[in-house]
Amino acid sequence: MTDFLSRLVRAVIFAVLAIVGMGMALVFMLSTAIAVGILYVVARLRGKPFGARAYWNQRQAARPQRQQPFRHGEVIDVEVREIR
Repeated sequence: MTDFLSRLVRAVIFAVLAIVGMGMALVFMLSTAIAVGILYVVARLRGKPFGARAYWNQRQAARPQRQQPFRHGEVIDVEVREIR
């Protein structure tokens, strides 16, 4: 009987923690959806496109262009050490 009560208490605690976790995930998803909705409305009011591609293009245009450190065909010297 004691073993049954112990298992029952553990199961109830686990179920309560699972429900609390799902509630926290739901709150997080709803707050994220509200934030994305606000960003969408603001972008529409400003007349700018809203989306990952537009954001990426904007960030790439604002970034200064720099040269690639290595060109295709260059040989790079690498030192390899064997560890035993």
